[in-house]
Amino acid sequence: MARVLAYALEFTDGIGFSRGVSEPEEPSIAVRDLTGAIRVWIEVGMPDADRLHKACKAAPRVAVYMHKDPAQFLGRLAGERIHRAEAIELYAIDRRLIAAVVARLDRRMGFALSVADCELYLSLGTETLNGRVVRHLLA
Repeated sequence: MARVLAYALEFTDGIGFSRGVSEPEEPSIAVRDLTGAIRVWIEVGMPDADRLHKACKAAPRVAVYMHKDPAQFLGRLAGERIHRAEAIELYAIDRRLIAAVVARLDRRMGFALSVADCELYLSLGTETLNGRVVRHLLA
């Protein structure tokens, strides 16, 4: 679910999901220009320092959407060598929102998503769930 939310939050021309496990060298989500070059490298979860280092060398913009404890992720990356680490955009999606949506997942489902001032509003049928997206800095 976090991957779908990251895609929606970053939606623009040229965005697309990777092929998944079969393409481990590709980002989870990428925004490519008309030549196929990666303009934005988007990871979901807690990628390791080597992956972020590679991403920062391959794309002008790198964003990471976390759906677990950001303190643990930031602690793991502290002191690691990452090219342009200060430029990485780190976003934590409200874990309660993710859990609430996952509890309601169905094989085929539709939802509406609205974003206002970093607050997500996700409507599933007659129910609306909400949560924040918080930006973190990689020290």
